[in-house]
Amino acid sequence: MTKLAVFGAGRIGRVHALNAAAIEDVSVARIVDPIASPERDALARCLGAEVCEPRDVFADPSIDGVVIASSTDTHAELLIAAAGVGKAIFCEKPVSLDFPTVVSVAGAVTQSGVPCMLGFQRRYDPNFRAVRDRIASGAAGRLEHIVMHTRDPAPPPVSYVVRSGGMFRDQAIHDFDIARYLLAEEIRTVYAVGNCLIDPAIGEAGDIDTAMITLTSVSGRFVQMVNCRRAPFGYDQRLEALCEREVIYVANRPQSDLVVASASGFTTAPPMNYFIERFADAYRLEMEGFIDLLRHGTEPLAGMREGVEAQRLAEAALASMRSGAPVHLDDGRWVPDAV
Repeated sequence: MTKLAVFGAGRIGRVHALNAAAIEDVSVARIVDPIASPERDALARCLGAEVCEPRDVFADPSIDGVVIASSTDTHAELLIAAAGVGKAIFCEKPVSLDFPTVVSVAGAVTQSGVPCMLGFQRRYDPNFRAVRDRIASGAAGRLEHIVMHTRDPAPPPVSYVVRSGGMFRDQAIHDFDIARYLLAEEIRTVYAVGNCLIDPAIGEAGDIDTAMITLTSVSGRFVQMVNCRRAPFGYDQRLEALCEREVIYVANRPQSDLVVASASGFTTAPPMNYFIERFADAYRLEMEGFIDLLRHGTEPLAGMREGVEAQRLAEAALASMRSGAPVHLDDGRWVPDAV
C-alpha cells in the first residue's frame, strides 16, 4: 500500500486527493490544512484520513509521498521539508512567487535525489499529448508557429489576485510550459503587453486582466499567447499548431455533444465551465504519473526543470510588460549542479 499526505484541502487539493485515492493500493492517510472548514473535514472523512500538522507528516515513516496543493506561499518550505526526509513530492505550480527562491529550492530538491513532479497538468491532457506526439513523430512536419488562447470564464476575486503572484505567474505559466513542451526547445525572447480592461479592482490590486505575449524560440519559431480573465461564453482554452504539412487544433470541450437545429440555426452546448472540469482527465492521469514515479521511478512529464523554466518566462514577460521592450534570454539550459 502506498500512503500519501495531501497538503491543502481546497479546490485543487480535493481533486488530487480523490484522484490519488482512486488508484489501486493507494491511501491518502493524512490531510494538512490550517483552515478548519466543513469541506476539509468532509474530505478527510471521505478518505478515511487524519487531519494533522505538517510536522506529523514529516515524522511519519509510513508516508511514502506528499501532494503539495496548499497556498503558493507554503510550497518552498514544504518542498524542502519533504526532500529532507526523503518523501516523494508532487507540488502544484509555482514553487514560489520569488524567482531566486524557485531556483534555490529547485536545486536543493534536485540535489536531494528525492523524486519530484510539478503540477503542469496540460502535459497529461490526452489532446495536448496527441499534438506533441504527432509533431514528435514527424507526421505533421516541422512545427513553425503556435497560437494559444487562455481565458477564464470570469475574473477571480481580488482576494485571490493579491496572493496569486499576478496573471503571468498564475495563469499564463501553463501556456509558457506548453510552448516549451511542444517546441522541444528553449525560448530566446519574450515580448508582453498587458492592461486592466475588464475589472478595475484587479488594476487597483496591481495586476492585469488582459495580455498578449509573443515568444521567439532559439531556432526562430514563434508562439503567440492570448490571456484574459474573462470569456463571455465560459472557460476558453484553445491551441493551434501550424506545422509544415498540417495545422493541428485543440478546441474547447463542450459540456455535451448535443446539437439542437431549427429554422433559427444550430445551437450547441457551451464549453466546460472551468479548468477543473476541462482538465479532469489530465488531473487523473497526472496523479497516476506521480504514483508511477513514486513506485517505479518513471520520469514525469514535468519536473523541477519545467517549473524553473516556465517561471523564468513568466518573470521575463512581467519585465517586458513593465519596460515596453522584448526581454532576451540566455540559450543555456538549467542544470541542477549550476543552481
